[in-house]
Amino acid sequence: MASKSRVSILDYFNIVCEGENGKIESNCKACGTRIQAKRTVTSNFVTHLKRKHQAMYDEFVRKKDVKREAMQTCTGPPSGRVISQSGAGMNKFDYSDPRQSLISEAIAKMIIRDLQPAQIVEYEGFRELLQLLEPRYIPVPCHYIQQQLLPAYVSQVQLAAKQALKGAESCSVTLDLWRSSTVGGGFLGVTCHFINADWHIRSALLACLPLADHSNTQQMLSEFDEISESHGMSGKVFRVVADLSTCKNRCAFRLPGFNLIGNAEEDEEDGSVEDSSAGEAKEANSGNENHKSLDQCLGRSRIDCFARLLAQCVKEGVSASNQISVPLNKAARLHNYIIATVAPEKLVQVFGSSTSTNWQRPSSTQKWNAQLKILRQMVESMDFLEDIVDRNDLVLGNLEKAELRELVEVLEPFEEASDMVQGDKHVSISLALPCVLGLRKHLGEVVTHQCSGIVMGLSQALDRRLAGILEDPLYVTATTLDPQFKLSWSSDSDWHKQVLLEEVGKHTRPLSPLEHHSEAQPSPSKRCKLFSFIKQRPTAQAKTVEQELSTYLHEEPTDEDPLQYWKRKSIDFPLLSQVAKKVFTVPATTTSVDQIFNLVSKTLRPEQCRLLPKNLETLIYLKANYRILWS
Repeated sequence: MASKSRVSILDYFNIVCEGENGKIESNCKACGTRIQAKRTVTSNFVTHLKRKHQAMYDEFVRKKDVKREAMQTCTGPPSGRVISQSGAGMNKFDYSDPRQSLISEAIAKMIIRDLQPAQIVEYEGFRELLQLLEPRYIPVPCHYIQQQLLPAYVSQVQLAAKQALKGAESCSVTLDLWRSSTVGGGFLGVTCHFINADWHIRSALLACLPLADHSNTQQMLSEFDEISESHGMSGKVFRVVADLSTCKNRCAFRLPGFNLIGNAEEDEEDGSVEDSSAGEAKEANSGNENHKSLDQCLGRSRIDCFARLLAQCVKEGVSASNQISVPLNKAARLHNYIIATVAPEKLVQVFGSSTSTNWQRPSSTQKWNAQLKILRQMVESMDFLEDIVDRNDLVLGNLEKAELRELVEVLEPFEEASDMVQGDKHVSISLALPCVLGLRKHLGEVVTHQCSGIVMGLSQALDRRLAGILEDPLYVTATTLDPQFKLSWSSDSDWHKQVLLEEVGKHTRPLSPLEHHSEAQPSPSKRCKLFSFIKQRPTAQAKTVEQELSTYLHEEPTDEDPLQYWKRKSIDFPLLSQVAKKVFTVPATTTSVDQIFNLVSKTLRPEQCRLLPKNLETLIYLKANYRILWS
């Protein structure tokens, strides 16, 4: 065991054996992992703690700091190196010191998460801050970040993604396009979604590629084919979610007039009705051409993003009523005024303390459903807000309050549907069809006095954009294979069952007799002669797809997570589980890179005076895959 008179990394490991050449084998005290290394070279032990047990690693670093400072107090600085009272002459870390690496990594994290230019490490103010926080740290140059650290992270992500995809039986892909005059072109994001061997859904951005011509669909598909080949996805792609509308058409939709995050510049930009409408028409035509070309190349494997279609329905429905813009504008001005003039502690009872950062400084990419939450909170506390406001021109009339209450009531189920499909760690495709049915029922039953135009607009948009989901074999299959729904939603279960059988037949392969034999193979204990007197259980006969489906549908629906359900039932329903593992890879929500594109389009604008990173595609790639590097 390591000596207690000094701080040693071996304090966190149990030494199993030690060879004559100084090589030792030890087990980690926390997780039991076996590690081999020479006693004099402990980098393997340090790396294990840093990657697997961050708290223990931080404790080890703190102990080394305390020990070193204590030694310096007793013995003084090494000869030839004088420590001044100001700290300017303090001993600097060695480049191999784990604390030097830890701070450099933290700086890289900040650059990636905030999409900062790497030149920030050479800013005078930034270096003064580092000197204040840790005088012993040696600031790294900009080229080290750009040419060594970031490329090393990219290699780690690529290796991890390729390794994970090796074990994936199938996957789905999302293609996201962002175009901006600020960067002189655009970027194509290729995100892969798959289910691993343990039935957990995973997503990874495989590439963020610069595109000089965003309208060249053939170029994009060629890039996609190369990425598929390099990541071993050829023949595995089940569906391609591709909505290649340009950035301006895809940016976060906000409630008309209720521009909580607006400023003078944005209001002026939105006010350019003639110019913006012409630009949008041009971009819409370009987007339609992209869709036609994609449909020709990808065929039935291409689908639209459900969450984006849902947002378009809300946009078209709310825009169908001109009268709602007046109370929305007034509510926006009231919100902006109280945020600027009222102490935050007074507003906690309105907006709550847990989400204070959202209502005090809303994100520049805040979507309609996030703004609807703020609007609802304001409507519910309107009397209190008007009492603390000293301006009569911001007080809403009774009719305006009634209009806003009705708007919140009408849009609440749409908000619920949008929130339900968000996230990339759970199955979302199976929720789309029930959401459409629920929204149809809601719009048919809701009673309105002020927002009848909005209800009609929403109904028309829903039928135009989402009615096809109700008969799409993909969505029928996904919803039926979700154990909480099965066919309980169907008004024609026989027809939908036939659709499901046809879809299952397309995407399953019959199990070979060898596979059946291996699954039914008895354990070694049952095959031995000692237990030959025990009557063996007869081998189960293979079920057909019809038999599996009949048995599956006969069981009661359950709220169990779909992935865990099929992990547990994969032996009972081997054919259906094959299809579930394919279908559930399709996302109904937007991707992380799409959200980053929207963020960049709002923050990296000339009027923001923000320096554009030279390696923007690398930062976007690493930001989208942040969890792979630092889970």
